[in-house]
Amino acid sequence: MDRFAQALISNMGSFDLELSRETVTQLAGYYSLLTRWNDRLHLVAPCSPEEFATRHVLESLMLLKYLPQNAKIADIGSGGGLPIIPCVIARPDLEATLIESSQKKAVFLREALNTLGRVSTIIARPFEEVEPPAASFVTCRALDQFVNKVSALIDWAPGGSTLLLFGGETLAEQLRRANVNFEQSLIPGSEKRFLFLAVD
Repeated sequence: MDRFAQALISNMGSFDLELSRETVTQLAGYYSLLTRWNDRLHLVAPCSPEEFATRHVLESLMLLKYLPQNAKIADIGSGGGLPIIPCVIARPDLEATLIESSQKKAVFLREALNTLGRVSTIIARPFEEVEPPAASFVTCRALDQFVNKVSALIDWAPGGSTLLLFGGETLAEQLRRANVNFEQSLIPGSEKRFLFLAVD
């Protein structure tokens, strides 16, 4: 078994996940596609298969326990597809809108979703220029200048939606300043990175 798939299987318990063999195979297909495109588009920083499995994919899949069946999600700054593509691979019931300002990265997102047999809406524009979709959840993991855009993202998010955001103490401080109620979960294997759950 290749290093990426083995790392998923070896570490999924630490993230309180149980992935089927089929899901592992599809996630490996996504990883293979991303690595082929990465040299051209710089979708993610170079890393080992083991690090991509844990730091990127399993971390992204932490969202699943917060997402009910058929949840509608707006993913902001999707880039290489994290966190949303691993989530729709593992949970085909999820309905996602991917909002990515880079036209080139949007082309990759379309290719990845088509290859994986997943249907999602992709909008190749900055979120500030987009009418918020009818989503109950807003996710974001690696938006450019994220900390400077947190207040704008909170204002943009559909009323009553839940924000699921990845970040550190700086993000926590931004959420406090915006008077947003939130919970935070420490990411396994990390000392200072969290998944924040905030209600708009």
